[in-house]
Amino acid sequence: MAPTATRIRRRNGSTAARARRGVGITLAALGAGIVAAGAPAQPADRPYRIGVVTEAWAPNHPTVLGFRAGLRELGLEEGREVAFEIRFTEGKPEATAAAAAALVKSGVDLLFSCSAAATRAAKVATPNLPIVFAQINDPVAAGVVGELARPGGNLTGVSSIAPELAPKRVELLKTLHPGVRRVWFIHSRDDASAAQALARVREAAPRLGVVVVATEVAAVDDLQRLRREFRAGDALLAPDEDALDLPAGLLKLSLDARIPAIFASSFWVGYGGLVSYGPDYYAQGVQAARLAAKILRGARPGELPVEGSDAIDLAVNLRTAALLGITVPQKILLRADTIRR
Repeated sequence: MAPTATRIRRRNGSTAARARRGVGITLAALGAGIVAAGAPAQPADRPYRIGVVTEAWAPNHPTVLGFRAGLRELGLEEGREVAFEIRFTEGKPEATAAAAAALVKSGVDLLFSCSAAATRAAKVATPNLPIVFAQINDPVAAGVVGELARPGGNLTGVSSIAPELAPKRVELLKTLHPGVRRVWFIHSRDDASAAQALARVREAAPRLGVVVVATEVAAVDDLQRLRREFRAGDALLAPDEDALDLPAGLLKLSLDARIPAIFASSFWVGYGGLVSYGPDYYAQGVQAARLAAKILRGARPGELPVEGSDAIDLAVNLRTAALLGITVPQKILLRADTIRR
């Protein structure tokens, strides 16, 4: 039986309410074609076509679902004002280039990209079409934009702010399981934000009483080799980016090896991960939809500041905690936004 989830509270209201407060976009304005120079002009005989490129394994990834829902909340009805063409590469970052190029060739009006690899591919595919991105730890380090305040060019989006949250994740691991002595920070060789996150974690490590073991991997299959090196008191710090499908691999490794792991999104807690702290994927999609709506209304993407995720959630899975022999402290339960039983 799948674990049930209890939503304890929502910071700053629901994602739908935040979307309504974010941008007041009207069907009348869009229908009249009130767009600034450089923005996509809506054809009279069809809705805006939005191309989505993601490394997800299916088209219904939470970020994509949030993006579509966010546009609906802003009055952009699917099938009437907007239509979607989604390309997902099943965890293969190298396939994003072909996916992005195909979407551009098909004549979409705007691209929505999820992950650093997908966004870089979209950027190469078109210097002109507006691109809105999500699920990128550090857009500057990833080479997506030159600066956050004025990204320039044809891109803007939502940053996962993962490097800033990494030390807090280690602190939560230690609070949840005081026996943690060594934290494995396993990341893809292509994760441009890993160095910054690692530096922050290492700075906090002495205060938290842990040793950090940083390891680069080239493929998810490398994880099984690392399992032989685990010992009592070890824990896993999963990366924010889905590159190489590492979070899924680390989830399996955590459960098979019976060692605690903390993830960057509650998405993984829903599939059996012990604990997570970070941006909600769905909420990131809703937030990105506000930017896309502004662009469709006439804003230039390069003049819209890159936003940090505005919904940071703590989630914990009590069934997994029991499996690992961990008693979740009351202060974690009181702070949690989501508890899965």
